[in-house]
Amino acid sequence: MQEVKIGFAAPLTGPQAHYGQEMQNGVALALDELNAEGVRIAGRPVRIVLIAEDDQADPKTGVIVAQRLVDAQISGMIGHFNSGTSIPAAAVYARAGVPQIAMATAPGYTAQGFKTTLRAMTSDTQQGSVAGRFAVEQAGARRIAVVDDRTAYGQGLAEQFERSAREMGASIVGHEYVDDRDTDFSAILTRVKSSRPDLLFFGGADSQAGPLVRQMKQLGLQAQFMGGDMVKSPAFIRLAGDAAEGAMASLAGLPLERMPGGKSFAERYRSRFHDEPGIYSPYAYDAARIMVQAMKAADSSEPARYLDKLRSSQWNGVTADAIAYDERGDLKSSLITLYQVRGGQWTVRRTMD
Repeated sequence: MQEVKIGFAAPLTGPQAHYGQEMQNGVALALDELNAEGVRIAGRPVRIVLIAEDDQADPKTGVIVAQRLVDAQISGMIGHFNSGTSIPAAAVYARAGVPQIAMATAPGYTAQGFKTTLRAMTSDTQQGSVAGRFAVEQAGARRIAVVDDRTAYGQGLAEQFERSAREMGASIVGHEYVDDRDTDFSAILTRVKSSRPDLLFFGGADSQAGPLVRQMKQLGLQAQFMGGDMVKSPAFIRLAGDAAEGAMASLAGLPLERMPGGKSFAERYRSRFHDEPGIYSPYAYDAARIMVQAMKAADSSEPARYLDKLRSSQWNGVTADAIAYDERGDLKSSLITLYQVRGGQWTVRRTMD
């Protein structure tokens, strides 16, 4: 039986490995189901094979991994996860003509103008804008401090949040920067405390957000904490401990239980992996199924032959009905949901567009 190779890359080791693993699980579940259903392309049965690589959340490694996958003759690519790896890797896939659906949310990912580049989730332009509006209108923030980790994701999200919050009338009392591997935030939090903010927004991952919130409490910094999608995780609550209570985070899309196919997906995921679906699992699942559906619709797994079908069609998925891409490869529509930790659990505050 002919094999069709689908590439995948994300951090599978290091502090962000849980993001990569939940993505890989989503892709693996989709391909398992497709193979069980039976996939026929050009009248012949094919088996979809997953080729997975660890990019370590590192841009240089991401480019090396991308070339390795292209050399393995993949027909399509799911990933990378981080914007910082997805952006440089996109050029490798574009040169090879391989369609790529990444989890990257930084605007710069699709701004490169590659026809092969598509998103699985909405960009930070929308998420940051909605989060900034929510912080001012719903959370009542007037004096806001911003901290970001200088990654393509963290910086882009923080800057869009800041722009939106300013437009809503809030004062930005400071913008601090950390390295994405820092663990001691006492110096910047001391400076932040002196500016008397009522809300601190962090652009970065849960592995830093947890310790940061814990250190905020230790220093007596009373500001409300808010982050983006990489903060909305069980790992953040575990790392922050009691200091997590009241923290807020924005995340693209609907809560899993309100997604069109969310309940059924969660049941199948638990049965397959004996674990709860992660934030990114259903988006990775949809990306994989959509890619193979495009191959079936074009009756070809050749990238040049199915790419136009992938870009121009509308697809029903777990995360949303009528998933479609605009001319840049961004999703045409997406909602943003705001969450808050209450009683040690992430709970829904509000869904906005």
